[in-house]
Amino acid sequence: MFKNLLTVSGWTMLSRLLGLVRDQLLAAFLGAGSLQDAYQVAFRLPNMFRRLFGEGAFNAAFVPLFTLTLDKKNINEAKKFANESFNILIFILLIFTLLGEIFMPQLLHIIAPGFTTDKNRYHEAIILSRITFPYMILICGAALLAGVLNSLHHFSIAAAAYVSFNIFGIAALLWLTPFMPNAAWAAAWGVTISGVAQFGILWLAARKAGVTILFHRPKLSPSIKKLFRKMTPGIIGSGITQINLTIDTIIATLLPTGSVSVMYFADRINQLPLGVLGAAAGTTLLPLLTKELNTGNKEAALSIQNKTLDYCLLLTLPAAFGLFTLAPLIISTLFGHGAFNLDAVYKSAQSLRTYTVGLPAFILIKVLSPGFFARGDTSTPVKIGIFTLLLNFILNLIFMYPLAHMGPPLASSIAAIANVGALAFILWKKDAFYLPVSIIKRIIYMIVAAFIMSLSIFLTEMIFFQNIIKNPILFRIIDLSILVLTGGLVYGGILHILDIIDLNSTCLKVRQRILKR
Repeated sequence: MFKNLLTVSGWTMLSRLLGLVRDQLLAAFLGAGSLQDAYQVAFRLPNMFRRLFGEGAFNAAFVPLFTLTLDKKNINEAKKFANESFNILIFILLIFTLLGEIFMPQLLHIIAPGFTTDKNRYHEAIILSRITFPYMILICGAALLAGVLNSLHHFSIAAAAYVSFNIFGIAALLWLTPFMPNAAWAAAWGVTISGVAQFGILWLAARKAGVTILFHRPKLSPSIKKLFRKMTPGIIGSGITQINLTIDTIIATLLPTGSVSVMYFADRINQLPLGVLGAAAGTTLLPLLTKELNTGNKEAALSIQNKTLDYCLLLTLPAAFGLFTLAPLIISTLFGHGAFNLDAVYKSAQSLRTYTVGLPAFILIKVLSPGFFARGDTSTPVKIGIFTLLLNFILNLIFMYPLAHMGPPLASSIAAIANVGALAFILWKKDAFYLPVSIIKRIIYMIVAAFIMSLSIFLTEMIFFQNIIKNPILFRIIDLSILVLTGGLVYGGILHILDIIDLNSTCLKVRQRILKR
């Protein structure tokens, strides 16, 4: 399991790093103004439906059923189920895409009401949204294929395919921009083209793995009806999550111009550990838990869940504390160039700090949710989701004016903390979650080590690197590298002293892996 987690994390890390390059180009070309706001809303639209129909509810229902069909029946029945699921999914998404293209102006009135006061930003958002919307069909089809590959334990290629999104995004900004009205158009076309690439890569990989997906007329077979029954509560749950995100977007569009942009770039940094660890944990954990529970091995399932939680917190806690401490320097180093000015840097750093408050909770949601899905329980997360939706909405209204661009991130963080608390409590009540004393002590030691690490970074910055965000970019890169290295050494050293990790053994394993490759 740990090997699979590292494999997915490695590819996701590469994708996130390339994503940072893409975001640096977006910041340099578009800054944090009305055109950037319009592009970000246009990109969120297909992402919203992707998470609703693709990676969220659909995969949560599809992967356990596909795995069960594979284990209890045979590969041919699993192939048939995969093909039926694919075609019904594409048919539904095609209808949504056509409706979205036709009624895009009305849709933007709902999710970006603040844009209607700025005609240029509103019309740009309509055009860009119509360019990016077909990405929804492609990426949802790719998500199904990735679910097939993950169920067959082909984790590497499924994770690697998503790297192409950022590769095509970078290429579009660099090479398409001169032929487009502006860089936002080039970025939007890069999104849709990358969807074609991702789908193609995963389709070929699934075919090589023995599962060929073909287009045919969709039909409601008994298996598909069962999939819909399992999927419906998940869609409601995912819908609640998307409503949360939509609320954040609505609030952001009502704030001063550029708020959508500064929050986006802050979230991109926050998504680096969240995507690398959270997505990897969720991807690898669900099929493993499903397999153990199908064989009746509840103790093994609980052990796998606890180990994943421990691995994730070991890396998430220093990331959260470190991002909070270094937020201005990180934003300045990565995005503080071109059209992205110093005011945008400070505002984005403030948003990042409020996002990091909930970072561990966001990742733990990814760890605990499979505990419900693997047991066929998709209704409980829905009930929790309704609670967090109301909480997020109330907090957004409270924080909207006094905190401005920091309000939606803080509301989301607090709602995530409440979400993970509810998930853990209900799993515990169902005897599906239990932390032994040894893991609780490890978590406490990790928190202490992360706090001391953060304090050491802060003191080092205050003593040796004052006003560094105004330095030339090369000096910022050097200073940031020194501070990150200092924090890493302090955190690793404290955990070694507390006997949480064995640095000698870890270094030896890393060296052996490098030599092997």
